[in-house]
Amino acid sequence: MLLNYFKNRDEAGTDEAGRGCLAGPVTAAAVILPENFENHILNDSKQLSEQKRQILKPLLEQEAISFGVAHIYENEIDQINILNASILAMHKALDKLEAPPSFIIVDGNRFKPYKDIHSECIIKGDSKYLSIAAASVLAKTYRDEYMEKLHEEYPMYNWIKNKGYPTKEHRSAIRKYGVTKYHRKSFKQLPEQLSLLL
Repeated sequence: MLLNYFKNRDEAGTDEAGRGCLAGPVTAAAVILPENFENHILNDSKQLSEQKRQILKPLLEQEAISFGVAHIYENEIDQINILNASILAMHKALDKLEAPPSFIIVDGNRFKPYKDIHSECIIKGDSKYLSIAAASVLAKTYRDEYMEKLHEEYPMYNWIKNKGYPTKEHRSAIRKYGVTKYHRKSFKQLPEQLSLLL
């Protein structure tokens, strides 16, 4: 059973999706849930089927006190690196909350101060706290929708299925067609790139 809150009733949970992808943005969400919020399906988005995530998305949007979602795109990822881009996405998602939270809980182990609001990093927080789990679901579903739109422009990479992650199919398409403007140029797109550096 996931916990309602870590410290304060009006705290925000935040998480990101797409950090390990070869293409597309890194996407973060921040969510403040009501004190008495309950949902027996909600969990870390990676533990949920796509169908369950799609059921949860409108429910979370409706029941959250406030939520925000932000993308940081591949050009900026290449400029500031994926860790900084992930944290920036979380900051921008927090910016979109209707009112600032009293406290922030962050999935993972790295964060940078946000305004003057205290925060706590929690390893595997998306499987421990409802607000982080909610943020993980919204980040994942919003990013997936974005990648499905990009698929229409570049169907040969099958982003509608792999969402930009480094699957065999995705890497095979990169070998055949090269990279697009949506690929992260600072990422090792193919395993053989490593051998070229040795």
